[in-house]
Amino acid sequence: MSAPLVSIVTPSYNQAAYLEQAMQSVFAQNYANIEYIVVDGASTDDSRRIIQKHARRLAWWVSEPDQGQTDAINKGFARSTGKYLAWLNADDVLYPEAVAEAVAYLEAHPQTGLVYGDADYIDAGGRVLGRFPAAQTDYARLRRGYVHIPQQAAFWRADLWQQVGPLDPTFVFAMDYDLWVRLARISRIQYLPRLWAQFRLHADSKTIQNDQRAWDEMLRVHWREGGGHLAPIVAKYWLRRLVAPLIHARRRRLLAA
Repeated sequence: MSAPLVSIVTPSYNQAAYLEQAMQSVFAQNYANIEYIVVDGASTDDSRRIIQKHARRLAWWVSEPDQGQTDAINKGFARSTGKYLAWLNADDVLYPEAVAEAVAYLEAHPQTGLVYGDADYIDAGGRVLGRFPAAQTDYARLRRGYVHIPQQAAFWRADLWQQVGPLDPTFVFAMDYDLWVRLARISRIQYLPRLWAQFRLHADSKTIQNDQRAWDEMLRVHWREGGGHLAPIVAKYWLRRLVAPLIHARRRRLLAA
């Protein structure tokens, strides 16, 4: 049997400093049947030249104005034809065995809709800073704010995307959390302790700039799913607001080290 097709989408905007490394990490996968799509939002840096340099290895690419990252991801998945889907941001990296191991698990466990592994935190230069706290979660725990899914290391079934997608275009930070909740509501999600990706933290990344907005959007998901005001995720939201300055200061010290 032929290996199932995997569609990977990279959204990008003015990420020339990291884009080629992200693309090369997809090309370097030890899994051959990958449909790679790059959606650039009309970058004004060197991104278009980098994409054109590798255009023959892409299933499709575009560089045109869009409504932001979420819109770019939706645009890419609208063009995808794979059995399994993933997106890799232009400043992140996949380890070579990620796709093969994810596909092997999903093929062997048809009841699982999404599988995810581990991710290293790296800085702008690629230095490993630590490990993302990935752990097993499910619909009930996601609803409590127990996320623990590194988006860079997540793969899911395209037929489920057809049921729950596309991403909500009004979300800027927590569109991945929103998707995990939708997928977990209708299927099993599974954590595998395998190192599949690198999650880059740098001065211009959204995680460093203003990740409080992610929690604002997570609460929107909570209300949509019928959550109440006394739910654990609401308490976590207010606690997060309280300690946010300490979290941001720690991250900046980590990047400056």
